[in-house]
Amino acid sequence: MPFLPSTRLMLFMLGSIGLITLPHAWHIPPLLFGFFTLLLLWRLLSVWQPRYLPNRFGVFLLMLLGIGLLYSQQHSVFGRDAGTSLFVVALGLKLLEIHGRRDVYVIVYLAFIVAVTQFLYEESILMALYILLVCGVLLATLITQNSQAPQTLAALKTSAAIILQSLPLALVLFVLFPRLEAPHWSWLDNDTHAKSGLSNTLEPGSIAELSLSPELVFRVKFAGDLPPPAQRYWRGPVYATTDGVSWRAPPVLGRENNPDQPAFTGVTYDYTLMMEPQKQNWVFALEMPTQFGAGLRRNGVYQLITNKNPGDRAEYQLSSSPVYNTGGISKTERRENLQLPGKPSEKIVELVKQLQGRQAGPELFIGNLLQHFRQENFHYTLSPEAMPDKPIETFLFERRAGFCSHYATAFVYLLRVAEIPARVVGGYQGGQINDVGGFLEIRQADAHAWAEAWLEGRGWVRFDPTAAIAPERIERGVNVDLQIASGAVNFSPIQLDAKTLSWLQRGRQLWQSVDYNWQRWIINYDTVNQRAFLQSLGIDNFVKLGYWLLISVAGVGGVLAWRLLRPNLRRQDPALMLYRQFCAKLSKAGIKVDVGDGPKTVAERAKGLRPDLAEAIERITAIYIRLRYQSDTEASDLQVLKKLVASFRV
Repeated sequence: MPFLPSTRLMLFMLGSIGLITLPHAWHIPPLLFGFFTLLLLWRLLSVWQPRYLPNRFGVFLLMLLGIGLLYSQQHSVFGRDAGTSLFVVALGLKLLEIHGRRDVYVIVYLAFIVAVTQFLYEESILMALYILLVCGVLLATLITQNSQAPQTLAALKTSAAIILQSLPLALVLFVLFPRLEAPHWSWLDNDTHAKSGLSNTLEPGSIAELSLSPELVFRVKFAGDLPPPAQRYWRGPVYATTDGVSWRAPPVLGRENNPDQPAFTGVTYDYTLMMEPQKQNWVFALEMPTQFGAGLRRNGVYQLITNKNPGDRAEYQLSSSPVYNTGGISKTERRENLQLPGKPSEKIVELVKQLQGRQAGPELFIGNLLQHFRQENFHYTLSPEAMPDKPIETFLFERRAGFCSHYATAFVYLLRVAEIPARVVGGYQGGQINDVGGFLEIRQADAHAWAEAWLEGRGWVRFDPTAAIAPERIERGVNVDLQIASGAVNFSPIQLDAKTLSWLQRGRQLWQSVDYNWQRWIINYDTVNQRAFLQSLGIDNFVKLGYWLLISVAGVGGVLAWRLLRPNLRRQDPALMLYRQFCAKLSKAGIKVDVGDGPKTVAERAKGLRPDLAEAIERITAIYIRLRYQSDTEASDLQVLKKLVASFRV
């Protein structure tokens, strides 16, 4: 006979597949996801109208159409996006040809693969819970497929029990089983999705575009006290060359030829920095990094560079000191950081002269310049007017309103005109404290630009002209939520203690703290972290690891087997227990009940010997059979059976 899947099974399976593929609507091209959705709806309609299913030739044409769409959208079957699209399209096509139980199994296994591919895009705890849920529904589909009298709720309960029983074994394998190194799989990663953030080029106003982005860049947890807000500068790229409009970070800088190393004094901060995936291999250390791991290097402009894949989340143990002296300057560095795109205008020269540039010492000129920004009606804004022609001169003498990059570039330009080596530094400033988790969150909205000037005897010294215009930007930081909502500059309020924080803010911080620990201890449990953890347990070679794996798996399996197979832990069916009480009463009355007799056989024998009790015997037997063997039971049936057995007298 041909295989005809039940309506319940098909609806169960199609519903779980819809849940599994839904998040991929944001991952694969809309045309391909639309094609899959059409196939899914087609199969759903065919549950009630099987005549609408395509024949083999129709399925073949749809397969050719799917291949054509896949090639036109992905141009390949390799890589994360193309591979995911291939599995989704194959799953949709397979739904249209179900000729046997094997086809149902193939569809379910394909759906499990599609579920796992979600983790190639997102590794949050919410996604993990979602995938666990849909995999439970898929497992219930298999249970329904193999049940004689399938019930949805019973299948879901059985699925949940199986998953809960598997979690201890999964935990053992997660902790002990050797981790696969990411480079082995890196050829599959062709993620071309744009990631926002700082780049190698800086233009006045470019950082303002990030000021409305809540995207998380990194999180920092300090081993001790946090540095004060005015010292929370997270160093990134250094922009040394300019054409008058944009500033660039040269690929090779002369600083690497300078033998001097920074000298550090004062307090040192130890902290753990967790970088989110980004497009550059930069690590934004607290200025100035003193110690860092083997996977990092400090280039000639004191920026940390990682050898890890920037598209992966990574954790680093760092130390920094805010008080430092970088020492001398090489000839190459001096030349690079005095570079001008051309002869400065008369207005620029006159302003430098007015502020005693080239006449007094560098410190005096810098102080005068900062005072000029404070007193000459300059404003800090997220939406400055466009300045395509001569942006620095237009900003200084006409608009006088700009974002941090306007002030930093104008400041450095004027210092160079005054023959003081200077450069622009990009990075992030501040960060929001999570009181629940005790860590800082730095987002794209915290992007910032400041200046560095080289001073004799002090080396490269940080100057932030934004602090002269909007000191609250440095002391209080950015209020990301208000800034995004209003599109205008908003600074964080003075830090409140835990008792005055609103329940909504506390709830949000609690969730962010949970997510931080999930990312740190679960997602970031890589080869290095696993090796360190295992060594702390005394597992320092593969032989010991093998013993631990064997003993742990055997131990967990033994406990589960004991728990599942121990007879006295099994809860007996209450309907069966009541029926046995009924049979015991019959035996006392001389009505024989043999082992193996069915309830109807017992009832017929009892009614023949005691016709006066026939109605009660028939009623008890009917309710017991319905409870024991049928699915159309009612919630009150068990209570009715209990009362009937209790009142039965012979």
